[in-house]
Amino acid sequence: MAKNEELQELLQTKNITKRATVQAIEEILYSPIPVLDHGFIRVVDYMGDDSSIVQAARVSYGRGTKKSLQDKGLINYLMRHRHTTPFEMCDIKFHIKLPIFIARQWIRHRTASVNEYSARYSILSNEFYVPEKANLSPQSTINKQGRSTDTLPSEVADRVLSIIKNDSINCYNHYVEMMNEDESGNIIDENNIGITRELARINLTLNTYTEWYWKINLHNLLHFLALRADPHAQYEIRVYAQAMLDVVKAWVPYAYEAFEEHKMYATSISRKGMEVIRQMIDGKKIDQESSGMSKREWDELMVNLKP
Repeated sequence: MAKNEELQELLQTKNITKRATVQAIEEILYSPIPVLDHGFIRVVDYMGDDSSIVQAARVSYGRGTKKSLQDKGLINYLMRHRHTTPFEMCDIKFHIKLPIFIARQWIRHRTASVNEYSARYSILSNEFYVPEKANLSPQSTINKQGRSTDTLPSEVADRVLSIIKNDSINCYNHYVEMMNEDESGNIIDENNIGITRELARINLTLNTYTEWYWKINLHNLLHFLALRADPHAQYEIRVYAQAMLDVVKAWVPYAYEAFEEHKMYATSISRKGMEVIRQMIDGKKIDQESSGMSKREWDELMVNLKP
């Protein structure tokens, strides 16, 4: 209840500023965007816009120094030629609620400032991520860290979901029992002494939800999104990345368009790959063995060259 009251207070707050603001972001500021079953992302602060990127590149005084078409062209040039520092002039801060196993994957991106909800001092809520039946798949036989495109038989999927739900509930109940405190911090049994919260939490399942504030500049955010919104990324982190892509599109539309054009849907081709392409253009027949490329490199190049 206190969180809802705090949110309503923030939503009613009005500030006057001379800084660059983006109306599309102002309209969603503090508002949670649902992700998965209990998760969300929420923009809580931001700095800069497309003009801030241009301003940094030109070392100018801000908006109005050039026409918007020229600004768009410059941002495309910067993205295309990997001039990254102007994109570092924009920052954004998210409040994110996510399962612990996704948080541990997410934190490998070490270019953000993070402050996570502390289960040493506070009690985690009784909320767990339970996958949709359609998102349960066997292990891929060709990718050691990914899902197969096959679906599980219905009875197997039902059994898996039952195990996940039961284990989550049982472990949380034991968590509460060991602390001798309920979710609100009330003592359960006055005649018993519970163990410290920092120890009781070790029994929780990885699908328990945690929360954090995550602040990052635009350059590093785009790198994160290029990896985590990719079709090969794990589904559960990919849906967070896709929600963030919508935020970026609203925040810096020129930079987003350049990102899509030169990063998201572009590809990098090696020197050997370029030589193969040149020979193909010249009408020469070439296969993997004569290319000097490994089978994996060759397969990836062929996938990229498909119309």
